[in-house]
Amino acid sequence: MEIARKNTSLSMHAFGLGAAAEDSVSQAVRASAVDTAAAQTEWFQKTVTLPAMNRGCHVITRHIIQQIPELSSFEVGMANFFIQHTSASLTINENASPDVPLDLNDALDKIVPEGHHYRHLDEGLDDMPAHVKSSLMGPSLSIPVQHGRLGLGTWQGIYLNEHRNYGGSRSIVVTVQGQKRPDGRKYGSSW
Repeated sequence: MEIARKNTSLSMHAFGLGAAAEDSVSQAVRASAVDTAAAQTEWFQKTVTLPAMNRGCHVITRHIIQQIPELSSFEVGMANFFIQHTSASLTINENASPDVPLDLNDALDKIVPEGHHYRHLDEGLDDMPAHVKSSLMGPSLSIPVQHGRLGLGTWQGIYLNEHRNYGGSRSIVVTVQGQKRPDGRKYGSSW
């Protein structure tokens, strides 16, 4: 802050501005430093549970958002979603057409077909293909938080990709890091 004050003072004198202008700028620099110090990074973490879903790709954005109302108090930040399973995955894709989840699942089945050509078949023919699909799609997503909402595009949604015939309920750890609204209020729900 001292360097900023000295640089400001030099600039003021270079342009022929007097001490009053220098004092105004110095007050603004001090106020900015106070605002920056007051805006602290806060963390929030919660595990959300999704009910058992059929094998396939499912848009789950609304289901997750409804379980994390705490998101609405964040002005800006990042949200991480991590699925705690090795036979399901998360991705972001189109949320408008009901054909997209079906086509995505069909494509995954073609890329990683079931069969007896795997060593790991402990829990059935869908076992190892589920692990491969999970590795291809990934276990986590990071999404910006903007004004109490996820910074998804108009046609984007969070998908749970269930790669097992009978996967059961799924747990997702949600971690939000960011700055809350300075006035302590919450934004209205986007759902």
